[in-house]
Amino acid sequence: MHHSTRSETPARTPSWTLAIVLALTVTLAVAAVSTRAQQRRTSATYGVDDFALIAAEARPGDWLSYGRTYKEQRYSPLDQITSENVDQLGIAWVYELGSKRGIEATPLVVDGVLYTTGAWSVVYALDVVTGEPLWTHDPDVPREVAQKACCDVVNRGAALYEGKILSGTLDGRLIALDAQTGELVWETQTVDPEQPYTITGAPRVVKGKVLIGNGGAEYGVRGYLSAYDADTGELVWRFYTVPGNPADGFENEAMEMAAKTWNGEWWKTGGGGTVWDSFTWDPELDLLYVGVGNGSPWNQNLRSPGGGDNLFISSIVALRPDTGEYVWHYQTTPGDTWDYTATQHIMLAELPIDGRVRKVLMQAPKNGFFYVLDRATGELISAKNYVTTTWASHVDPDTGRPVELPGARFVDETAVVFPGPLGGHNWHPMSYSPLTGLVYIPAQEMSNLYVPDLEYEHQEGQWNLGVTPAQAADVPDAVLEAIPGTTKETFEDPPAELVGTGHLLAWDPVAQEERWRFQYDVPWTGGTLATAGNLVFQGTPYGMLTAYDATSGEKLWESYTGSGVIAPPITFQVGDTQYVAIMSGWGGAFGVVGSRAARKAVESEGRVVVFALGARGEEIERQPDAEIQVTRVEHQSTPEMIAAGKTAYNRYCLVCHGYAAVGGNVITDLRQSIPRVYEFYDQIVLEGARVENGMPAFADVLDPQDVANIRAFVLDRRDRLYQEQQASGGGR
Repeated sequence: MHHSTRSETPARTPSWTLAIVLALTVTLAVAAVSTRAQQRRTSATYGVDDFALIAAEARPGDWLSYGRTYKEQRYSPLDQITSENVDQLGIAWVYELGSKRGIEATPLVVDGVLYTTGAWSVVYALDVVTGEPLWTHDPDVPREVAQKACCDVVNRGAALYEGKILSGTLDGRLIALDAQTGELVWETQTVDPEQPYTITGAPRVVKGKVLIGNGGAEYGVRGYLSAYDADTGELVWRFYTVPGNPADGFENEAMEMAAKTWNGEWWKTGGGGTVWDSFTWDPELDLLYVGVGNGSPWNQNLRSPGGGDNLFISSIVALRPDTGEYVWHYQTTPGDTWDYTATQHIMLAELPIDGRVRKVLMQAPKNGFFYVLDRATGELISAKNYVTTTWASHVDPDTGRPVELPGARFVDETAVVFPGPLGGHNWHPMSYSPLTGLVYIPAQEMSNLYVPDLEYEHQEGQWNLGVTPAQAADVPDAVLEAIPGTTKETFEDPPAELVGTGHLLAWDPVAQEERWRFQYDVPWTGGTLATAGNLVFQGTPYGMLTAYDATSGEKLWESYTGSGVIAPPITFQVGDTQYVAIMSGWGGAFGVVGSRAARKAVESEGRVVVFALGARGEEIERQPDAEIQVTRVEHQSTPEMIAAGKTAYNRYCLVCHGYAAVGGNVITDLRQSIPRVYEFYDQIVLEGARVENGMPAFADVLDPQDVANIRAFVLDRRDRLYQEQQASGGGR
């Protein structure tokens, strides 16, 4: 199968023999990797070592790593909170983060302390029972770095190892902090700071090495995964995910192999393939599984003229964790052109398939298909679409390749495709319950109008997609006809029907079919947690942490958290009490860009909220939903200026301030600025007067006339808002 390269194919073994072999393998692996930690352990703070991480299942009260265990199932065996008593949950404590940006982290819990991260890569240590702060570490990320972040200034969490908290920073550093004091132990720069790389993902620790990737494919970088020594921060190995310039030679045979699947001069624009979220390790097979992102630019016609699979973008790659040596790969979207990353959550499990138990890897990447792979060999076991897919009809079981549908690959015409670039499932972690045998996916039905940029030119350090935001003229008549009341004359901000919906999906990975769903009218819902209490917990854009019956999908309980929730919950136990914790704070890609639809979500107020049975903490007060009433601002703008301003806005401003200048509820809606702000656009946009607020300067790509045009476009949009408010009787 050309989509997967194997190092070896294991022979069939009697089940009892296999069980003995696996048990011995685990024992030997645990002994080997824990030797160094056992020798160095000098205090209780060193209790989380290689042995503890491998044997995390034996510590059900703690949450030691990103997915709780190396299998990353996000399933807890704690069962004090059940489907019978979950309605008795109350707030135990709340910690305010003082942030209004996206909150995506998974907290860690050990030895009475909750460790977590927030916007701008700040790290927090809180008393796990009271919520009292123990220490805070602000890595002082320069605010202009926000310009390099495609999807908000978020951070998904930290790792814990031998008395250290390990975390990535938005500006590309990996830092190690003393877990007791928060003081810096070491830090290392993992990227070229002159390039538009960022780090938003949580590191993992495997056999004394800290693994960290990066983001930046939308800006034109070459992706890679790095492994650093957990004691010193020294680089141990690095695996690039796309080949560089062949004239410079290849780092290894894997890159030489990958280069044969590319065309043109892809290295001049980076190639993409960033490893910005998912990776996990199987201690028994000693294989590290890495999820690889999209190509750069998105549009394959520009990235690799003539096509090609473009390895290893949109792939799951298996490596040896000691050396970074390539073992096998499976590509979910060959020659990706839709931003269908395979960086989504990777889970390991043992599933009964065709009469025998298989060691599998599961993923629901952006492209809309749920994959079950043999994790020893990369062999495709099964794949089925879990959301609407109009780019491919199915995955061929013999070749492992998707069967693409005509017209999905946009070349010189607009294509309407499901899923869109935010995917059928994004970074929000899913969970798996061995009790029900179901995977719980934060799924979404979202399409996109892919409009090829026929005048594309690569710009260093800027948004480089090879597609442009859809304008009225780009929208096919059939699409408009399907949306009541929408015409080419009225189309501006994408209507809700094009934005999409979300749902909590209970998916049977063996039968490859849906068991139940809970529907939302907004996408971008939170990650999930499954527990032995027959529960699934998930946060919602409406600000709720919700509990569902894991078997039936019945909603059993919910509590208001004060902000839209996208982060995944965790559960832990202290003494005789089981707790559930969630980080609340709306944001991320859709929260920033999603415009009117995103405004259905609750305002972003970052906080940690912890619940327990019978707790009687003060309820979080609901904020009034009040839209700012705007006034007219006089301006002398010509239609030509407005049109030019719209083009410049779409290129440089849209990713943070939303389609058509209709802001979400994370970053300021430019139409609703106080009137005097428009007088200072040159200072703000060109000179960086608001850099400390995360608004970078654009003097390297814009000039005063460009800024005047952007101002004209924004004020024209403000005029329209004013007219809407007057017509509804709300203006003044």
